[in-house]
Amino acid sequence: MCLGIPGRVVELVEGFADQLALVDVEGARRRVNVGMLDAPPAAGDWVLLHMGFAMEVIDGTKAAEALSGLRMMGSGARAEEPAPAQQALVRRRFEVRGVVQGVGFRPFVYVTASALALTGSVANTGTGVIAEVEGDRDAVTAFGHRLRTDAPPLATVESVTETELPLAGDAGFTIADSAAGGRARTLVSPDTATCQDCLAELRDPGDRRHRHPFITCTHCGPRFTIVTGLPYDRAATTMAGFPMCDDCRAEYQDPRDRRFHAQPIACHACGPRLELIDGTGEETRHGDEALRAARRLLADGAVVAVKGLGGYHLACDARDDTAVARLRRRKRRGDKPFAVMAADLGVAAGLVTLTEDETALLTGARKPIVLLPRRTDGDARPVAEAVAPGSPDLGVLLPYTPLHVLLFGLDGDEPGPDVLVMTSGNRSGEPIVIDDAQALTELAPLVDAWLRHDRPIHVPCDDSVSRFTAGAELPVRRARGHAPLPLALPFEVPPLLAAGADLKNTCALGEGGYGWVSQHIGDLDDLSTVESLTRTADHLALLTGVEPEQLVADRHPGYRSGTWARTHARGRAVRTVQHHHAHLASVMGEHGLGPGESVIGFAFDGTGHGTDGAVWGGETMIAGYKSYRRVAHLAYVPLAGGDASVLRPYRMALAHLRAAGIAWDGDLPPVAACPEPERNVLAHQFATGFGSVPTSSMGRLFDAVASLAGVRHEVAYEAEAAIELEALARSAPAGDPERGYAFATLTGPGPGDPVRADAAPVIRAVVSDVRAGTAREVIAARFHTAVARLTADLALHCRERTGLGTVVLGGGVFQNAVLLAATQHALEAADFTVLRPRALPPNDGGLAFGQLLVAAAGG
Repeated sequence: MCLGIPGRVVELVEGFADQLALVDVEGARRRVNVGMLDAPPAAGDWVLLHMGFAMEVIDGTKAAEALSGLRMMGSGARAEEPAPAQQALVRRRFEVRGVVQGVGFRPFVYVTASALALTGSVANTGTGVIAEVEGDRDAVTAFGHRLRTDAPPLATVESVTETELPLAGDAGFTIADSAAGGRARTLVSPDTATCQDCLAELRDPGDRRHRHPFITCTHCGPRFTIVTGLPYDRAATTMAGFPMCDDCRAEYQDPRDRRFHAQPIACHACGPRLELIDGTGEETRHGDEALRAARRLLADGAVVAVKGLGGYHLACDARDDTAVARLRRRKRRGDKPFAVMAADLGVAAGLVTLTEDETALLTGARKPIVLLPRRTDGDARPVAEAVAPGSPDLGVLLPYTPLHVLLFGLDGDEPGPDVLVMTSGNRSGEPIVIDDAQALTELAPLVDAWLRHDRPIHVPCDDSVSRFTAGAELPVRRARGHAPLPLALPFEVPPLLAAGADLKNTCALGEGGYGWVSQHIGDLDDLSTVESLTRTADHLALLTGVEPEQLVADRHPGYRSGTWARTHARGRAVRTVQHHHAHLASVMGEHGLGPGESVIGFAFDGTGHGTDGAVWGGETMIAGYKSYRRVAHLAYVPLAGGDASVLRPYRMALAHLRAAGIAWDGDLPPVAACPEPERNVLAHQFATGFGSVPTSSMGRLFDAVASLAGVRHEVAYEAEAAIELEALARSAPAGDPERGYAFATLTGPGPGDPVRADAAPVIRAVVSDVRAGTAREVIAARFHTAVARLTADLALHCRERTGLGTVVLGGGVFQNAVLLAATQHALEAADFTVLRPRALPPNDGGLAFGQLLVAAAGG
């Protein structure tokens, strides 16, 4: 007996690409989804129906048998599959906002409407996606539910607004042309890593996109870096110059295809195209031959500029000591670590240790650089020492474009390196290069060849960097895979533009309930980076439709970001926000704290302009969005010569020795490292205050201890000494029998004066351990423990006086995984709720978000 309801096809419904048919069921005509059948049925065919779907084409004999069975079952069969009651038709508009362009949302709407036998249309607009549907009331209601719950994997539905409309009597369902105009408020998708379906096609010799370096679909590939305008259509991307071939156009127009309305759709026939240019700029190879030649060059030790999604990378064999040293020398990189791209997860597992959480982070759709502990066991397959000199960690990422996969090679290809250094393609201190002509000139001194393609990159976007610590992800740099996704704001804000800080700059726009933080821009030490800030802010405004009424900047009077804000104000007000207040507000905002809430906040970093003219950086505050009160800080020591003391940690060590009353004896590492003439100048500066400012910086205290312990006396990049001190702390033996070091807390002369956390006892203890020959690892671990205990003690002090139980941790020092984990543990052991950065970096890369919130709250 056939189970189901038999019906006879009257006709296929036009406008539904053979997905919908009119079927006669015992004299009543019904619209039925026939998309599950192997082939569309013809008029007169019998089909077996279940739950509104045609499940099988049957012959007349089986149809008669099914009808007989239904009549024998009587009312029971009718209960299983009732004939639908005639309902009044309705028409409704659904306005969808969120990440709904470039992620297969319109095809999803089309298929959903077809499955529910609805007519109407869907279109991209400057504000999102609008669908108008007409049909039975229950089906229209179900359609709205599915929009909210069943969206494609890369989509994020923020809101759905429904409006009743008069009936229009559409014949089918169509995808309409995109509607421009109005204020844009679409949430464009970030660039995402190649999906598994595309990778399978890339490797399949029988697929027409076999070995195509630019294979993509609605679930993966470039989005943010190719968008030139809204609404999101091919004409508003850098793919506009690549007309679709007939095969691609057929897929693009087929709602059953994974590439239905995929704007970056491409193939071998319609481009983009790949080429390799040698170091002379003359010999050029194309396609597969370009890839083979690039792989051979890398295997021979060459440095190759590789054009990716958001800019050029500089690549070389990460296991080749000579090649890595050459790249480091050419780029003037000092000892700053390089990131490496492993051919696959198996290769990565030979380099670093991986937890389940770290593996998920490494292999997810964003595929960031993940900072991971190097393997040191006998089965490890290390990279060249010059990749990350002296670091126990390695920044690892996996191939996230088809070009990367092909560069490593498919089965049967000539073998090449299985691990590549992948570092930003730029001269030191400048933005990543995205322009092909600029790459040929500016990167010429750095590389031996260029592997590039002819799809333009509209905006630069570096690789994101992250790590997993203390039970959660800790972003270090937020860029590819994240930008330009918004963050929900805890309260409504007016249209604002925040300029961020001078280091690790990002900017941010906010309006209503959203804040958009830009991709990483960089340090504003160079005119080209400042110009990149301008272009980034303009592009973000284009994508979001935010027209800022005010600008926000750091309170430091000498910051370039502040100068930029004032220059671009064009008559608008520029508000300034204290640096460490913004750090705390950023973390409060990402955790959704309301506008009236206050927290105990610890803002630990290297530098920030204080209201008293000092350089702050070891701050304890009672903070809300609108205001803050400084309740404790590290006791001041002199910072002599500004950047000179940042680059030479031994100067900060000498400042702390003097503050602790310890003579500058030659047996102490920082004293020996400082030339005598410089010591004499420093002694005069410390005694007179000339050329120095007081600082409470926790970052500079880490530098001082690193120098005292003999770890590093001079640095080539920010926080280098502190990073090495952290690495030593991590390798310290467990179960230190000593209690370790302890800060002294000093109350101010006035009743409202902040508590001073005096590092002098810690410095004296470190000196004692150094002179006793205590291992540097133990010294480092004891110092980290002391800072964590200080934080918990100050939090308890604040709770006793305020009753507050929520602690916020912000500032670049909390990028230190050992310190963050120890501090979080100490606070939670004392029953505090601990809020730490998870969506934005703790460093200045998250500062603009906090600036937005403080300014909007009136702070």
